[in-house]
Amino acid sequence: MSASGGTKAIVAALGANLAIAAAKFVAFAFSGSSSMLAEGVHSVADSGNQALLLLGGKKATKAADEEHPFGYGRERYIFGFLVSIVLFTIGGVFALYEGVEKIRTPHEIDHWYWPVGVLLFAVIAEGFSFRTAIRESNELRGKQSWASFIRTAKAPELPVVLLEDFGALIGLVLALAGVVIALATGDGIWDGIGTLCIGVLLVVIALVLASETKSLLLGEAAGPEALAKIRAAAVDGDTVTDVIHMRTLHLGPDELLVAAKIAVQHDDTAAEVARAIDAAEARIREAVPIARVIYLEPDVYSEASAAAGANPAATPGGR
Repeated sequence: MSASGGTKAIVAALGANLAIAAAKFVAFAFSGSSSMLAEGVHSVADSGNQALLLLGGKKATKAADEEHPFGYGRERYIFGFLVSIVLFTIGGVFALYEGVEKIRTPHEIDHWYWPVGVLLFAVIAEGFSFRTAIRESNELRGKQSWASFIRTAKAPELPVVLLEDFGALIGLVLALAGVVIALATGDGIWDGIGTLCIGVLLVVIALVLASETKSLLLGEAAGPEALAKIRAAAVDGDTVTDVIHMRTLHLGPDELLVAAKIAVQHDDTAAEVARAIDAAEARIREAVPIARVIYLEPDVYSEASAAAGANPAATPGGR
């Protein structure tokens, strides 16, 4: 997996979640807290999610073959989508079920120091993982807001880890609040309410992740900055005078397909056009290194062709 995949953040989150899951299950065994059980299952689901992200990153490195000539880069999107499903079903739905059951049949929390101690430990561990994810993301985020980064990031791993860690920290606060109120009032129903809130939170996060990774699976174009660089690099002002229209598609987070119809001089020879196309491809790859697959079609510029090509619903060739 490339550096943009945030491998360090994934490994940090995996280590933290495995340790936290073990601690939560111990706390549940001694205290009977449903919040602890829900949080333990949540941490196990998160650990599985990080394993899925690492597996997706590994599969995405497979070389292109005859069956998949554009490679396997989208494996990372597929596994990112699987993470949202796991988070929804195992994390969110299970917590909702446990919360409802606890509200229906509440009981007091035994050995309160177990859940409280484990929750405090978990907050520290998740905070460390979240800090690592933030530091890794800041290298790519630039001046974008966090919401914009999560919405536009082409690599699914960092947004997934960020939202998981953020959800885990909020969930821990909710679980701690439920346990503390249950202890203070002697009413175990508050533990169930805390669990129910955790379930709602996880379902919302899972739906956000599913929406974003679905968009990546469908195929997203390059961002505005990359598009501008590609257009500028394609034109040399001599043989290539303009970009009539262009389509881009992410074959994976670190691989971009570029297909463009470029305007050339009407009296250029075939050899001159061929050399100009080769030079334009080289300039594009230098300007946008992830532009690995480039198809340039020469044509004589016309307003009608440019207008048709600007519409994605236009017929192939823009004519």
